[in-house]
Amino acid sequence: MRIVVLAGGIGGARFLQGVRATGAEVTAIVNVGDDVTLHGLRICPDLDSVMYTLGGGADAERGWGRAGETWAVKEELAAYGAEPTWFGLGDKDVATHLVRTRMLDAGYPLSAVTEALCSRWKPGVRLLPATDDRLETHVVVPDPDAGPDSPDGGGSRAIHFQEWWIRHRAALPAQRFVFIGADAAKPAPGVLDALAAADVVLVAPSNPVVSIAPILAVGGLRDALVAGSAPVIGFSPIIGGAPVRGMADKCLAAVDVPVTAAGVGGLYGARSADGILDGWLVDTSDAGTAVDGVTVRECPLWMTDERATLAMVQQGLTLAEEVR
Repeated sequence: MRIVVLAGGIGGARFLQGVRATGAEVTAIVNVGDDVTLHGLRICPDLDSVMYTLGGGADAERGWGRAGETWAVKEELAAYGAEPTWFGLGDKDVATHLVRTRMLDAGYPLSAVTEALCSRWKPGVRLLPATDDRLETHVVVPDPDAGPDSPDGGGSRAIHFQEWWIRHRAALPAQRFVFIGADAAKPAPGVLDALAAADVVLVAPSNPVVSIAPILAVGGLRDALVAGSAPVIGFSPIIGGAPVRGMADKCLAAVDVPVTAAGVGGLYGARSADGILDGWLVDTSDAGTAVDGVTVRECPLWMTDERATLAMVQQGLTLAEEVR
């Protein structure tokens, strides 16, 4: 069986551990909207979270970054007063970014760089960035100091998603999210082929607004997903009216979507009505959820360990057979 997974970072990485455990041939198409250049280094948080987690090098307690990390470079940068001080790079993590940046500067595309990095980590799945082209998520937030000549006519400004998420902890009300470069971006090599050959496509329980939406914004990718013959099964990132992890509630509020399993399912929509979903898995606590045109089933969705995650993935595969 060939499974394609659309995934963000930490939650997507944990989900992929369960998908990998099925023994299927797995391709993960990963969000690059979080990518950013800081201190001259190109940083790909979601790709690295998946690579480190599946490769056994992630810090399980912290939930991100490398296990056994040290912070000498971060401390030295702070001593120099080098901005930004709000984004911390661990010493081991810096090595990854150095290798990536050197390869990108030498002309290698991000997909080739990712493959080279994975040759060390051996994640057990094929890891593809959604695009090799520049695609960054920016957030439009209120700015009382903005003048009338600002892009939105005053009163607002755009900042990189990482600044909004990490520096401000999403405390600045998000007016909207903009995927810079999406119009010109093309799917990375292998992405369209993977979707065309897939037996099933799974949408991980990642943030629907800033993890999955940037993937779908890549030119031609959403159309290929919808036109494909494989059933598309999504897993709700909302359990009992709250996000499983992170601040998805604040992202959903910005796009006027209820923080519910039904709300997110409706945001994705039915493939029969210009959406992407054939099936939608919700937690047992959200039994009774309905999404127009989508077959909804419930099962435990807490990814407490690989065994629990595998069980929910298997439920998704069962649903895929039901709607095929």
